[in-house]
Amino acid sequence: MNKFKEWLQIKGYSSKTVDTIIKAVEYFLSWAEKENLPTGQAGITDISETSHNDIIAYIQHYNIKCTAKKTIAHYILHLKKYFDWLMSEGEASDNPCSNIKIKGIKRRVLYELLSMEELENLYDNYTTEITIAKTDTMKCPPPVQLQQLARRRNKIILGLIVYQGLRTEELIKLQIIDVKLREGKVFIAGTKRSNDRTLKLESPQVFELLDYINDTRKQILQHKRNTSPAGEMEGALFLNLGDSDNKNNLFAVLLSHLKKMNSKVKTLEQLRASVITHWIKLYNLRKVQIMAGHRYISSTEAYKANNLDDLKEDITKYHPF
Repeated sequence: MNKFKEWLQIKGYSSKTVDTIIKAVEYFLSWAEKENLPTGQAGITDISETSHNDIIAYIQHYNIKCTAKKTIAHYILHLKKYFDWLMSEGEASDNPCSNIKIKGIKRRVLYELLSMEELENLYDNYTTEITIAKTDTMKCPPPVQLQQLARRRNKIILGLIVYQGLRTEELIKLQIIDVKLREGKVFIAGTKRSNDRTLKLESPQVFELLDYINDTRKQILQHKRNTSPAGEMEGALFLNLGDSDNKNNLFAVLLSHLKKMNSKVKTLEQLRASVITHWIKLYNLRKVQIMAGHRYISSTEAYKANNLDDLKEDITKYHPF
Protein backbone atom coordinates (compact mmCIF):
# COMPACT_ATOMS: atom_id res chain seq x y z
CA MET A 1 0.00 0.00 0.00
CA ASN A 2 3.02 2.30 0.44
CA LYS A 3 3.67 2.36 -3.31
CA PHE A 4 0.04 3.25 -3.96
CA LYS A 5 0.31 6.03 -1.38
CA GLU A 6 3.42 7.39 -3.09
CA TRP A 7 1.60 7.29 -6.45
CA LEU A 8 -1.27 9.35 -5.01
CA GLN A 9 1.17 11.86 -3.54
CA ILE A 10 2.91 12.22 -6.90
CA LYS A 11 -0.52 12.87 -8.43
CA GLY A 12 -0.79 15.86 -6.08
CA TYR A 13 -3.44 14.69 -3.62
CA SER A 14 -3.34 16.23 -0.16
CA SER A 15 -2.37 14.12 2.85
CA LYS A 16 -5.96 14.11 4.07
CA THR A 17 -7.29 12.97 0.68
CA VAL A 18 -4.62 10.28 0.43
CA ASP A 19 -5.59 8.94 3.85
CA THR A 20 -9.26 8.90 2.83
CA ILE A 21 -8.52 7.01 -0.39
CA ILE A 22 -6.28 4.48 1.39
CA LYS A 23 -8.97 3.88 4.00
CA ALA A 24 -11.60 3.29 1.28
CA VAL A 25 -9.32 0.75 -0.42
CA GLU A 26 -8.67 -1.00 2.88
CA TYR A 27 -12.44 -1.26 3.44
CA PHE A 28 -12.76 -2.98 0.08
CA LEU A 29 -9.86 -5.37 0.72
CA SER A 30 -11.33 -6.29 4.09
CA TRP A 31 -14.72 -6.94 2.50
CA ALA A 32 -13.11 -8.95 -0.31
CA GLU A 33 -11.36 -11.18 2.21
CA LYS A 34 -14.62 -11.82 4.08
CA GLU A 35 -16.35 -12.64 0.78
CA ASN A 36 -13.51 -15.04 -0.10
CA LEU A 37 -12.54 -13.07 -3.17
CA PRO A 38 -9.07 -14.01 -4.44
CA THR A 39 -6.25 -11.91 -3.02
CA GLY A 40 -2.64 -11.61 -4.06
CA GLN A 41 0.54 -10.77 -2.22
CA ALA A 42 0.29 -8.64 0.91
CA GLY A 43 -3.47 -9.02 0.88
CA ILE A 44 -3.89 -6.94 -2.26
CA THR A 45 -6.90 -8.01 -4.29
CA ASP A 46 -5.85 -9.83 -7.46
CA ILE A 47 -7.27 -7.61 -10.18
CA SER A 48 -7.20 -10.45 -12.70
CA GLU A 49 -9.89 -12.17 -10.66
CA THR A 50 -11.73 -9.06 -9.45
CA SER A 51 -14.65 -8.60 -11.78
CA HIS A 52 -17.17 -5.90 -12.58
CA ASN A 53 -19.76 -8.00 -10.75
CA ASP A 54 -17.58 -8.09 -7.62
CA ILE A 55 -17.72 -4.29 -7.54
CA ILE A 56 -21.49 -4.45 -7.99
CA ALA A 57 -21.72 -6.83 -5.04
CA TYR A 58 -19.64 -4.38 -3.01
CA ILE A 59 -22.09 -1.59 -3.88
CA GLN A 60 -25.00 -3.81 -2.88
CA HIS A 61 -23.24 -4.45 0.43
CA TYR A 62 -23.51 -0.74 1.18
CA ASN A 63 -27.02 -0.50 -0.21
CA ILE A 64 -28.12 -3.09 2.33
CA LYS A 65 -26.52 -0.98 5.05
CA CYS A 66 -28.51 2.02 3.72
CA THR A 67 -25.32 3.94 3.03
CA ALA A 68 -25.93 7.24 1.24
CA LYS A 69 -25.56 7.08 -2.54
CA LYS A 70 -23.09 9.94 -2.47
CA THR A 71 -20.89 8.07 0.00
CA ILE A 72 -20.97 4.92 -2.13
CA ALA A 73 -20.04 6.99 -5.18
CA HIS A 74 -17.01 8.33 -3.32
CA TYR A 75 -15.96 4.80 -2.32
CA ILE A 76 -16.13 3.65 -5.95
CA LEU A 77 -14.23 6.73 -7.12
CA HIS A 78 -11.46 5.94 -4.63
CA LEU A 79 -11.41 2.30 -5.71
CA LYS A 80 -11.13 3.40 -9.32
CA LYS A 81 -7.92 5.23 -8.46
CA TYR A 82 -6.58 2.06 -6.85
CA PHE A 83 -7.26 0.00 -9.96
CA ASP A 84 -5.84 2.79 -12.15
CA TRP A 85 -2.65 2.47 -10.14
CA LEU A 86 -2.59 -1.31 -10.59
CA MET A 87 -2.92 -0.76 -14.34
CA SER A 88 -0.02 1.70 -14.30
CA GLU A 89 2.05 -0.97 -12.55
CA GLY A 90 1.16 -3.56 -15.17
CA GLU A 91 -0.86 -5.56 -12.65
CA ALA A 92 -4.21 -5.03 -14.41
CA SER A 93 -5.46 -4.94 -17.98
CA ASP A 94 -8.60 -2.92 -17.29
CA ASN A 95 -10.48 -1.19 -14.48
CA PRO A 96 -13.60 -2.98 -13.13
CA CYS A 97 -14.89 0.37 -11.81
CA SER A 98 -14.61 2.21 -15.12
CA ASN A 99 -18.20 1.73 -16.29
CA ILE A 100 -19.85 2.29 -12.92
CA LYS A 101 -21.92 5.35 -12.19
CA ILE A 102 -24.06 5.67 -9.08
CA LYS A 103 -27.20 7.59 -9.97
CA GLY A 104 -30.61 7.86 -8.35
CA ILE A 105 -31.97 4.58 -7.02
CA LYS A 106 -30.51 2.47 -9.80
CA ARG A 107 -28.42 -0.34 -8.36
CA ARG A 108 -27.62 -2.34 -11.44
CA VAL A 109 -24.64 -1.41 -13.57
CA LEU A 110 -24.74 -2.96 -17.01
CA TYR A 111 -22.59 -3.43 -20.05
CA GLU A 112 -23.43 -2.21 -23.51
CA LEU A 113 -23.61 -5.62 -25.16
CA LEU A 114 -22.20 -6.50 -28.55
CA SER A 115 -24.14 -8.74 -30.91
CA MET A 116 -22.66 -12.06 -32.00
CA GLU A 117 -22.16 -10.54 -35.44
CA GLU A 118 -20.12 -7.71 -33.92
CA LEU A 119 -18.08 -10.18 -31.86
CA GLU A 120 -17.35 -12.34 -34.90
CA ASN A 121 -16.42 -9.24 -36.90
CA LEU A 122 -13.81 -8.41 -34.27
CA TYR A 123 -12.37 -11.89 -34.60
CA ASP A 124 -12.55 -12.10 -38.40
CA ASN A 125 -11.08 -8.62 -38.94
CA TYR A 126 -8.33 -8.81 -36.32
CA THR A 127 -5.32 -8.67 -38.59
CA THR A 128 -2.19 -10.66 -37.83
CA GLU A 129 -0.10 -9.11 -40.60
CA ILE A 130 1.23 -5.58 -40.17
CA THR A 131 3.28 -3.12 -42.17
CA ILE A 132 5.32 -0.24 -40.78
CA ALA A 133 5.19 3.03 -42.70
CA LYS A 134 8.49 4.78 -43.32
CA THR A 135 7.29 7.73 -41.24
CA ASP A 136 6.92 5.39 -38.25
CA THR A 137 10.43 3.98 -38.32
CA MET A 138 11.74 6.86 -36.21
CA LYS A 139 9.42 5.82 -33.36
CA CYS A 140 11.48 2.65 -32.86
CA PRO A 141 8.61 0.13 -32.88
CA PRO A 142 9.33 -3.46 -31.89
CA PRO A 143 10.52 -5.58 -34.83
CA VAL A 144 7.69 -6.27 -37.24
CA GLN A 145 8.16 -10.02 -36.82
CA LEU A 146 7.62 -9.80 -33.04
CA GLN A 147 4.54 -7.65 -33.51
CA GLN A 148 3.11 -10.21 -35.92
CA LEU A 149 3.83 -13.05 -33.49
CA ALA A 150 2.04 -11.09 -30.78
CA ARG A 151 -0.97 -10.48 -33.02
CA ARG A 152 -1.21 -14.15 -33.98
CA ARG A 153 -1.19 -15.06 -30.30
CA ASN A 154 -3.73 -12.35 -29.54
CA LYS A 155 -6.11 -13.62 -32.22
CA ILE A 156 -6.10 -17.06 -30.56
CA ILE A 157 -6.94 -15.36 -27.26
CA LEU A 158 -9.70 -13.30 -28.89
CA GLY A 159 -11.21 -16.46 -30.38
CA LEU A 160 -11.37 -18.11 -26.96
CA ILE A 161 -13.22 -15.06 -25.63
CA VAL A 162 -15.62 -14.74 -28.57
CA TYR A 163 -16.49 -18.42 -28.96
CA GLN A 164 -15.88 -19.92 -25.51
CA GLY A 165 -16.44 -16.85 -23.31
CA LEU A 166 -13.24 -17.30 -21.31
CA ARG A 167 -12.18 -14.95 -18.51
CA THR A 168 -8.72 -13.40 -18.58
CA GLU A 169 -7.64 -15.38 -15.51
CA GLU A 170 -8.69 -18.58 -17.25
CA LEU A 171 -6.70 -17.65 -20.34
CA ILE A 172 -3.66 -17.00 -18.18
CA LYS A 173 -3.86 -20.48 -16.66
CA LEU A 174 -4.33 -22.38 -19.93
CA GLN A 175 -1.69 -25.00 -20.64
CA ILE A 176 -0.81 -26.66 -23.94
CA ILE A 177 -2.13 -29.97 -22.60
CA ASP A 178 -5.53 -28.33 -22.09
CA VAL A 179 -5.99 -27.99 -25.85
CA LYS A 180 -7.36 -31.22 -27.33
CA LEU A 181 -6.96 -30.61 -31.06
CA ARG A 182 -7.90 -34.14 -32.14
CA GLU A 183 -11.14 -33.83 -30.21
CA GLY A 184 -11.66 -30.18 -31.17
CA LYS A 185 -12.07 -29.20 -27.52
CA VAL A 186 -10.40 -27.14 -24.81
CA PHE A 187 -10.34 -27.81 -21.07
CA ILE A 188 -10.70 -24.81 -18.76
CA ALA A 189 -9.51 -25.36 -15.20
CA GLY A 190 -11.70 -24.02 -12.40
CA THR A 191 -10.76 -21.11 -10.16
CA LYS A 192 -11.80 -20.18 -6.64
CA ARG A 193 -15.04 -18.81 -8.04
CA SER A 194 -15.65 -20.87 -11.17
CA ASN A 195 -16.06 -24.51 -12.18
CA ASP A 196 -13.86 -26.34 -14.66
CA ARG A 197 -15.37 -27.34 -17.97
CA THR A 198 -14.58 -28.67 -21.44
CA LEU A 199 -15.83 -26.67 -24.42
CA LYS A 200 -16.01 -27.32 -28.15
CA LEU A 201 -13.69 -25.35 -30.42
CA GLU A 202 -14.97 -23.87 -33.68
CA SER A 203 -13.39 -25.30 -36.84
CA PRO A 204 -11.28 -22.20 -37.67
CA GLN A 205 -9.94 -22.21 -34.11
CA VAL A 206 -8.65 -25.78 -34.43
CA PHE A 207 -6.53 -24.94 -37.47
CA GLU A 208 -5.29 -21.65 -36.03
CA LEU A 209 -4.42 -23.29 -32.70
CA LEU A 210 -2.53 -26.03 -34.53
CA ASP A 211 -0.50 -23.40 -36.37
CA TYR A 212 -0.03 -21.37 -33.18
CA ILE A 213 1.22 -24.30 -31.07
CA ASN A 214 3.49 -25.75 -33.78
CA ASP A 215 4.90 -22.50 -35.11
CA THR A 216 4.01 -19.14 -33.55
CA ARG A 217 4.34 -20.22 -29.93
CA LYS A 218 7.67 -21.96 -30.61
CA GLN A 219 9.03 -18.72 -32.07
CA ILE A 220 7.79 -16.77 -29.04
CA LEU A 221 9.33 -19.37 -26.71
CA GLN A 222 12.66 -19.17 -28.52
CA HIS A 223 12.59 -15.39 -28.17
CA LYS A 224 11.82 -15.78 -24.45
CA ARG A 225 14.76 -18.15 -24.00
CA ASN A 226 17.10 -15.72 -25.72
CA THR A 227 15.99 -12.67 -23.74
CA SER A 228 14.87 -14.04 -20.35
CA PRO A 229 15.90 -17.69 -19.83
CA ALA A 230 14.43 -17.72 -16.32
CA GLY A 231 11.00 -16.79 -17.61
CA GLU A 232 7.63 -18.46 -17.59
CA MET A 233 6.86 -22.14 -17.40
CA GLU A 234 7.17 -23.68 -20.85
CA GLY A 235 3.83 -25.48 -20.55
CA ALA A 236 1.81 -22.26 -20.62
CA LEU A 237 -0.26 -21.84 -23.78
CA PHE A 238 0.21 -18.08 -23.94
CA LEU A 239 3.59 -16.43 -23.45
CA ASN A 240 4.62 -12.80 -23.20
CA LEU A 241 7.10 -11.42 -25.69
CA GLY A 242 8.46 -8.83 -23.26
CA ASP A 243 10.77 -9.26 -20.29
CA SER A 244 7.85 -9.33 -17.85
CA ASP A 245 5.87 -12.51 -17.26
CA ASN A 246 2.78 -10.45 -16.34
CA LYS A 247 0.19 -11.41 -18.95
CA ASN A 248 -2.09 -8.49 -18.06
CA ASN A 249 0.16 -6.44 -20.34
CA LEU A 250 -0.82 -8.46 -23.39
CA PHE A 251 -4.53 -8.20 -22.49
CA ALA A 252 -4.16 -4.42 -22.30
CA VAL A 253 -2.62 -4.35 -25.78
CA LEU A 254 -5.34 -6.60 -27.19
CA LEU A 255 -8.04 -4.41 -25.64
CA SER A 256 -6.50 -1.28 -27.17
CA HIS A 257 -6.62 -2.93 -30.61
CA LEU A 258 -10.27 -3.93 -30.18
CA LYS A 259 -11.31 -0.46 -29.04
CA LYS A 260 -9.91 0.94 -32.29
CA MET A 261 -11.91 -1.62 -34.26
CA ASN A 262 -15.23 -0.97 -32.48
CA SER A 263 -15.88 2.03 -30.23
CA LYS A 264 -18.48 0.03 -28.27
CA VAL A 265 -15.73 -2.17 -26.81
CA LYS A 266 -14.88 -1.10 -23.25
CA THR A 267 -13.50 -4.17 -21.46
CA LEU A 268 -12.75 -7.82 -22.19
CA GLU A 269 -15.28 -8.80 -19.55
CA GLN A 270 -17.90 -6.93 -21.59
CA LEU A 271 -17.16 -9.30 -24.47
CA ARG A 272 -17.65 -12.32 -22.21
CA ALA A 273 -20.96 -10.86 -20.98
CA SER A 274 -22.06 -10.44 -24.60
CA VAL A 275 -21.18 -14.07 -25.36
CA ILE A 276 -23.11 -15.42 -22.36
CA THR A 277 -26.14 -13.28 -23.23
CA HIS A 278 -26.05 -14.79 -26.72
CA TRP A 279 -25.87 -18.31 -25.26
CA ILE A 280 -28.94 -17.59 -23.15
CA LYS A 281 -30.93 -17.18 -26.38
CA LEU A 282 -29.79 -20.58 -27.65
CA TYR A 283 -29.60 -22.91 -24.65
CA ASN A 284 -31.28 -23.62 -21.33
CA LEU A 285 -29.93 -22.01 -18.18
CA ARG A 286 -28.27 -25.17 -16.87
CA LYS A 287 -26.27 -25.64 -20.08
CA VAL A 288 -25.21 -21.99 -20.10
CA GLN A 289 -24.19 -22.26 -16.44
CA ILE A 290 -21.87 -25.15 -17.34
CA MET A 291 -20.50 -23.41 -20.45
CA ALA A 292 -19.82 -20.19 -18.54
CA GLY A 293 -18.26 -21.99 -15.56
CA HIS A 294 -20.69 -20.36 -13.13
CA ARG A 295 -20.77 -22.03 -9.73
CA TYR A 296 -24.25 -20.72 -9.02
CA ILE A 297 -27.26 -20.66 -11.33
CA SER A 298 -28.07 -17.17 -10.03
CA SER A 299 -24.96 -15.89 -11.82
CA THR A 300 -26.35 -17.24 -15.08
CA GLU A 301 -29.85 -15.93 -14.45
CA ALA A 302 -28.48 -12.38 -14.45
CA TYR A 303 -28.12 -12.71 -18.22
CA LYS A 304 -31.66 -13.93 -18.90
CA ALA A 305 -33.28 -12.61 -22.06
CA ASN A 306 -36.25 -11.13 -20.19
CA ASN A 307 -33.83 -8.62 -18.66
CA LEU A 308 -32.71 -7.28 -22.04
CA ASP A 309 -35.38 -4.59 -22.33
CA ASP A 310 -34.39 -3.31 -18.89
CA LEU A 311 -30.78 -3.47 -19.97
CA LYS A 312 -31.43 -1.29 -23.03
CA GLU A 313 -33.32 1.21 -20.87
CA ASP A 314 -30.56 1.29 -18.27
CA ILE A 315 -27.89 1.79 -20.91
CA THR A 316 -29.82 4.68 -22.45
CA LYS A 317 -30.35 6.43 -19.12
CA TYR A 318 -27.38 5.46 -17.01
CA HIS A 319 -24.48 4.41 -19.19
CA PRO A 320 -21.60 6.77 -18.35
CA PHE A 321 -20.38 7.14 -21.93
